[in-house]
Amino acid sequence: MNVTSQLPTQTSHLIVMGVSGCGKTTLGEELAEALDWPFFDADDFHPPENVAKMRAGEPLNDADRAPWLLRLNTLLQANPHAVLACSALKERYRDILKANLPNLRFVHPHGAFEVIAARIEARSKETGHYMPASLLQSQFEALEPCEGALMVDIEMARQERVAFVLKQLKIAA
Repeated sequence: MNVTSQLPTQTSHLIVMGVSGCGKTTLGEELAEALDWPFFDADDFHPPENVAKMRAGEPLNDADRAPWLLRLNTLLQANPHAVLACSALKERYRDILKANLPNLRFVHPHGAFEVIAARIEARSKETGHYMPASLLQSQFEALEPCEGALMVDIEMARQERVAFVLKQLKIAA
């Protein structure tokens, strides 16, 4: 389903944000497919040092994140339309990501800590993803509200999520 032609001019980029395990990548891929936009997963752009730190159970600090966030902003600016899955936990991170992108919108899948922790454990066993469940608490603590984000309940049926987001963006699915 390609709905790009129905997209309001006020939205050019979407960032699907939130803590690890909330479904950012899956929802982002689904939105990108519906909109016929490129999809990027911010995890793919971490330098090896960041991945090693997270794999060792150490949370990233702002100095670790700064070059990564700038790289992601450059990536978004290089694409007239794009969907990015990125934690974007703090307002200052979102400010870097949206610099020079006035038509960017945030989509925030959210849910209970216990549900997300169980998802991370399952993902770790299935895929060997580097983000351990032990870092989830630090992500919940770091998460700052995102004013204007489209909130999506992670327990919403998978097939309903994209239609819900597109409806909130005023796009007919």
